[in-house]
Amino acid sequence: MGLTIHQQIYIQFLKVGSITNSSVLQVGSSGSIQAVANAYNTGEFTGPAEEAEPEGESSTIEMPFIPFTN
Repeated sequence: MGLTIHQQIYIQFLKVGSITNSSVLQVGSSGSIQAVANAYNTGEFTGPAEEAEPEGESSTIEMPFIPFTN
């Protein structure tokens, strides 16, 4: 099946709060979306970070079990 789409999109203002690693922002239609992963050294670090030191015991909060009914 061949499908041809002709469109014109005029955007006056587009505000994007955030885009995470797995988000897709699409304006218009796309024949295919390909994954892209980019990692940038914006802090100009020259080596790996130090290992994290644990601070005391991990705190867990016990919550009562509330069963959900359908």
